[in-house]
Amino acid sequence: MIVFLNGEFVPEERAVVSVFDRSFLYGDGLFETMRICEGVPFRWAQHLARLQRGAEFLKIQIPFSPMELQEHASSLIRQNAMRNGILRLTLSRGIGQRGYTTRGADSPTLVMTLHPAPNLSSASWQRWKLITSSLRVAARDPIANFKTCNKLAPILARAEAEAAGADEALLVNTDGLVAEGASSNVFWIQAGVVFTPPLAAGALAGVTRALVIELGESLGVSVREQTIPPVELPDADGVFLSLSSLAIVEAISLDGQPLRSSPLVQQFQATYRSVIEREIKTAFDPA
Repeated sequence: MIVFLNGEFVPEERAVVSVFDRSFLYGDGLFETMRICEGVPFRWAQHLARLQRGAEFLKIQIPFSPMELQEHASSLIRQNAMRNGILRLTLSRGIGQRGYTTRGADSPTLVMTLHPAPNLSSASWQRWKLITSSLRVAARDPIANFKTCNKLAPILARAEAEAAGADEALLVNTDGLVAEGASSNVFWIQAGVVFTPPLAAGALAGVTRALVIELGESLGVSVREQTIPPVELPDADGVFLSLSSLAIVEAISLDGQPLRSSPLVQQFQATYRSVIEREIKTAFDPA
């Protein structure tokens, strides 16, 4: 596998980062994960915009222009001959002084890697079992809106889920309300209306979350932001998750209790796939 590292394309065994890099030491950085469909990064502009907002918030200078990043991503896809998969872009503040100070950390590290991904048309991953994590995330935390490299809470929550034989963990915030999944945004359906927690609940501003809201408009389905305690999710007509790597995944149980299945979930999944087919025809193509 070829890796993009600070302006160079190198074999993965040579793609190394300093032990003094702040992302390694403190999680001081950001990342984006996006689908590659037929050689095209899906919703590239939206992922890059979130990266830029996060970089501005953390005051990290992205070392390449948007056009340069696009060209490097295209070249990476071409060199690895991976027309379908996952592209991960990682931005670190780089190396600085010892300790929490950001002084001297003025040479950011930027890495792009490619990874295999399941076919979006496969049904094997489209139905997940959930558990409610024992961990809590902070409500109204502005950092939660960005994909920072510090993901200890989601990591530990996912470990809880896997230990319990589940696929994903539901994260509840300090107000006792649903925030998000460990690696996903959460939606539920009630009387034909789709709901999702507001970002202030502690949810990531997911790119696929935003797309689900768009899909609701095209389907004539209202999508609203609302808070909900986890104990009320089993009363919903359906629950699903959104994440860039797997699109839309239906939740079939929560803490061992079955969840209802709504035909709306399949409609959103099908419409999502049609949007991909339409947009990759007009997006930049590295081929």
